[in-house]
Amino acid sequence: MSLSDAVQRNWYRSQPTSLALRALSRLYGWLARRRRARFARHPALSVGMPVPVIVIGNLSVGGTGKTPLTIALVEALRAQGWHPGVVSRGYGGQRRVPELLGDAPDPAEVGDEPCLIRGRTGAPVAVGRDRPAAARLLVEAGVDVILADDGLQHYRLRRDIEICVIDGIRRFGNGWLLPAGPLREPIERLKDVDFRVCNGGVAQDGEVPMRLLGDTAYPLLGEERTLPLESLVGKRVHAVAAIGNPRRFFESLRAQRIDVIEHPFPDHHAFSARDLDFADRLPVLMTGKDAVKCIFFARKHWYSVPVRADLPDSFLRELTDRLRRAQPRPKRTRDGA
Repeated sequence: MSLSDAVQRNWYRSQPTSLALRALSRLYGWLARRRRARFARHPALSVGMPVPVIVIGNLSVGGTGKTPLTIALVEALRAQGWHPGVVSRGYGGQRRVPELLGDAPDPAEVGDEPCLIRGRTGAPVAVGRDRPAAARLLVEAGVDVILADDGLQHYRLRRDIEICVIDGIRRFGNGWLLPAGPLREPIERLKDVDFRVCNGGVAQDGEVPMRLLGDTAYPLLGEERTLPLESLVGKRVHAVAAIGNPRRFFESLRAQRIDVIEHPFPDHHAFSARDLDFADRLPVLMTGKDAVKCIFFARKHWYSVPVRADLPDSFLRELTDRLRRAQPRPKRTRDGA
């Protein structure tokens, strides 16, 4: 077990943390509150866009389901006549200047999550460390609403709606801020967000329930046949996950009665063919986020298991109602002109 794995495991246990980590956690919390208060006192520090901005993020470190939610909202908004685009930091990529993604982006250059979103939705996606500059590229591309993937703590981009995604199983761990616990901001920050989306588990009062559904394995090489996961019941497979919470992927496969050999990797891991050389012919199942990186050296028995976010219709209606109130929609004709 790596040091990072050991630290994160302690975050989700009930054992007390060290006094030194608690002291550092309090300092981190003071700095986080001070930074947020600074942006609240000086609105000019935030950069606004001429179209509404929806920020999707979380309070805790690690995967909570932000990207599947982003994809689901892009599709839902498009179905209602909006022209959404997505801005992302592009973690794991090497590009430093803002860039609008093309049709075949390289995850090593622009990050795995933006490539996944672009491939799944076809919507305009811009990446960049300077998120306001990246967001401007989307406006120039003609979008009329921007979704910021993982941007809750990035206050330079002014937002109209905030959505916080919560891991319904792990919740907030021991409740401490970094480095004593998994939190990026204090839990009271939840009082200020517009929506709290609970991924899995049991949604608490005021939270929007979300389920991630995946029932099909798609071959990374097109000549292989698609596999319904029910065809793998009782069979042994290798399961690969380089996401914030790999265990969620492994347990989702076990819930479908598949015999899983776990292969967790660090989030945003840059895969090589050697990483997946398991010296047998068992099927290899991986997340959609990992598949965009492994497709370049894929083998016949490798499969992607994409998930889709299942959300209440009432949440989608309320979101679009708030979106319309946030800023008048640009007028468009039926053909988008």
